[in-house]
Amino acid sequence: MLSITTKSPYAIRALAELARTGGPGPVPIGELARRREVPVQFLEQLFAVLRRAGVLRSQRGVKGGYAFAREPGDVTVLEVVELLDGRLGADAEGIFAEAAAAARAVLAKTTISDVVERENQAAGATMYYI
Repeated sequence: MLSITTKSPYAIRALAELARTGGPGPVPIGELARRREVPVQFLEQLFAVLRRAGVLRSQRGVKGGYAFAREPGDVTVLEVVELLDGRLGADAEGIFAEAAAAARAVLAKTTISDVVERENQAAGATMYYI
């Protein structure tokens, strides 16, 4: 059916924070969890899945943490949802299959960079492009 658990929204929030604050170097997972009010142990589990899938890369040690393995503009929300929650609308039929297809289309065209931009707009932040 159309099932998105709390895993996906938490992961999307943390990935948006990583995209916002992270550069080429890793960001400690505890910092991401604190900023987005996500339980750190839960986020560790989610990020482990995303790391194995090639969305994130990790670095151990004192200066360790997570960084994107690909550009945030190349990672779709649908990809994250389906990695964490399984195929959206897999067993849907009839009108629910249509709803799942519509949801998949929206999530497939929305990237982590888009989520950051939407959050900035919602917060009233002005983006300047040079």
